[in-house]
Amino acid sequence: MEKAEKAERAVNEGEHQVSDEADRVWSGSWVAERLGVELVGDDRLTGLLGLALRRNPKRAHLLVSNVLGKHVPQSPSVVYGHGVELGRRVRELLGAEEAGRAVVLGYAETATGLGHCVADGLGLAPYLHSTRRPVAGVATAGGFEEAHSHATSHLLLPEDPALLGGDGPLVLVDDEFSTGNTVLNTVRDLHARYPRRRYVVVALVDMRSAVDAGRLEAFAREIGARVDLVAAASGTVRLPEGVLEKGQELVARYESESASESAAADSSGPVARFPAPLEGIADTPLSGARGTARTAPTTPHPDDGRIDLHWPAGLPDGGRHGFTPAHRELLEEALPAMARRLADALPHNARRVHILGFEELMYAPLRLAHELERSAGVEVRYSTTTRSPVLAVDDPGYAIRTRLAFPAHDDPADGPGERYAYNVAGAGFDAVVVVVDSAGDTPALHAPDGLLARLAAHTPRVLLAVIPSYAPERPSMLPEPLRGPAFSSYAPEEVGWLLQDLSDVTLEAPTEEREEAIQSGGAHYAESLPVEYQPSEQYQELFHAALEDSAARIAQAVGVVTETVLAERSPRPVLVSLARAGTPVGILMRRWAQHRHGLDLPHYAVSIVRGRGIDANALRWLARHHDPRDVVFVDGWTGKGAITRELAQALEEFEKSDGISGFDPEIAVLADPGSCVRTYGTREDFLIPSACLNSTVSGLISRTVLRADLVGPDDFHGAKFYRELAGTDVSVAFLDAVCARFPEVADAACAQAKELLATDRSPTWEGWAAVERISEEYAIHDVNLVKPGVGETTRVMLRRVPWKVLARAGAGSDLDHVRLLAEQRGVPVEEVDGLPYTCVGLIHPKYTRGATGADGKAVSV
Repeated sequence: MEKAEKAERAVNEGEHQVSDEADRVWSGSWVAERLGVELVGDDRLTGLLGLALRRNPKRAHLLVSNVLGKHVPQSPSVVYGHGVELGRRVRELLGAEEAGRAVVLGYAETATGLGHCVADGLGLAPYLHSTRRPVAGVATAGGFEEAHSHATSHLLLPEDPALLGGDGPLVLVDDEFSTGNTVLNTVRDLHARYPRRRYVVVALVDMRSAVDAGRLEAFAREIGARVDLVAAASGTVRLPEGVLEKGQELVARYESESASESAAADSSGPVARFPAPLEGIADTPLSGARGTARTAPTTPHPDDGRIDLHWPAGLPDGGRHGFTPAHRELLEEALPAMARRLADALPHNARRVHILGFEELMYAPLRLAHELERSAGVEVRYSTTTRSPVLAVDDPGYAIRTRLAFPAHDDPADGPGERYAYNVAGAGFDAVVVVVDSAGDTPALHAPDGLLARLAAHTPRVLLAVIPSYAPERPSMLPEPLRGPAFSSYAPEEVGWLLQDLSDVTLEAPTEEREEAIQSGGAHYAESLPVEYQPSEQYQELFHAALEDSAARIAQAVGVVTETVLAERSPRPVLVSLARAGTPVGILMRRWAQHRHGLDLPHYAVSIVRGRGIDANALRWLARHHDPRDVVFVDGWTGKGAITRELAQALEEFEKSDGISGFDPEIAVLADPGSCVRTYGTREDFLIPSACLNSTVSGLISRTVLRADLVGPDDFHGAKFYRELAGTDVSVAFLDAVCARFPEVADAACAQAKELLATDRSPTWEGWAAVERISEEYAIHDVNLVKPGVGETTRVMLRRVPWKVLARAGAGSDLDHVRLLAEQRGVPVEEVDGLPYTCVGLIHPKYTRGATGADGKAVSV
């Protein structure tokens, strides 16, 4: 009851405001006087509508709604109230029983928010809107054309195909009915697929001619269904003969006359002015206030104003894939806290604030604006950006006073092009909050000619709130993550493995056979596993000694990288380790977050394979269960940066194939001796004891496997659990030894992280350059056979056929275990001056079976 009373109050306030504004200059008079266009009908028409000129070859004029929240900034209570009131009228028309079975369908892009508001007023109706954004992996449930539009194709992409399949009333919502063709096309398409007995057509204004109205009635009789119509006002547009040509001539003349003036006076895109310049204009006939264009700061930084709304997990950003009553309840619960976050981010002296939505993303920004208006004590206006190209003329009798033009920033399916924000420039807003979904949070949005920079020239403060683009569930049988003790020796809460268990499959091959197959191109290294190295008693003693010596240094590096992630990437990150070297580091970071901040962070391990990319099914699982923007990929160390590059390329390809954006390719590592990443605990090349061993320090899990006969298109990559090695497992002991040092290094780690955050940490790729140089100096001519750093050198000694080890002159105890392995395998160790790493391992460059003796020792080339 309370919500209904609020909505009714909003409607009443909106009607009163429109009535007041109607006493002023009508915002359609400029067009009416020049083209002879007339609006005939309800007394409310001129309060609800203004007129402008399209840049469109199919129709000269544009009916500009004052209460839709698209082209004209308006009080959100007015916008929301008009939609809710229409929904109430539909409920009264249908009756409670039929209203309870109804589904509401809104039209993209203009009526996506209006349709949602109608669904709110109707009651518990699920909502869907058409879209012009194809979404990979979502089946099309229908489509239709909008003949007069500049962008015609509409898609219906419900997550649940049954949404449109019921026999209850279908309520179709558009902002205006001009001819009724769009409704006819929609009903024709949907009725053929999902026939039903009743349709209700809803609009703010019904401007059809008597002939067009008769066509809809005839069509309803033809299909044997009832079609009702609900509109806030009705009338017709009288167009004189030749209006299309006259309108086109008028648009061409004004744009031509204003082009040079616009280029000189306003870098924000072409704005037609009549007769005054942009500065000092009124925003809209409804605003009642005059303002000036703000002077852009010398170096605007719109990105500094990013607001984290804490958008609820699993809540769709709108109705593109369906919005259910349960979703509505979740939104209502979250709105007050999100509006408080918006209010807290506003400048303390802000009195007039604009919330700017983004094309089809209308409803969520509207509800945020409505809640902010209700609770924050500031004047709030709301509108959205649009694809619609309209002439702007600075005259009180014209509906579109200013135009900001900027490049599309959501990688649209129909290619690049201009987008627009109308009546925002010059409106005297103290702050503009731009609300986009994550698909629109691209470099183009932040570019020097992008929307944020355009706005920064006209308001003292630009803020950005990004709502995660909803990713529908794909039809898939992906299982839940594997956890210990059934898979791995780690506790179940420490890590979830997004892998399949191949423990019963024989995958191991002798090292020499694997090397020959890999280098000959006969097999990929991820198609088999090396025989697990069993350390001698002397080597195990070396591991424990190294752990004792380095535990505090590792603990501090863990603290530094974790504090950096929490400060810079996400306050509640989802840690995703690159199996398997990253897994112990991810667990240590999770434990640090618990120890220092009381956070219980989710942590998973996924497979990435050089030359094959990251496990796409693991990414899909992550995107369904978490916001991709919160995911932080974790690895143990960098060598030359091959995996860093592999991940970036793989994520780019995944976004193109699946349409899921937000994953950050920046890896967080414990050690970055190769200077390949920005997020690290240290750039020193020192011994990380977890590199000394294989599975026995990694939860008894093998390296990952990707082989076509074992891993299908809908499977996770595979790995083995070596349960039989439990007697020599030191995985948990390693973690506990490092964590025991957390208290003593905490202050130093936090101080070091703070220093790093203030420095330039841009990668120099020094390691890659060194590897290329070594590859040529030693006549290897293959960077993949050069493994820099202590960790990578150790891997060469344990898994591959080593040729030689290059050690930095004077390197100390960090190389004790490498020297021992080299001695056991008969591999020479060369000391080299000026080596950027502590050591570099070289894989045998021309390996065949004949390149080793009977004892498996490498021979000189």
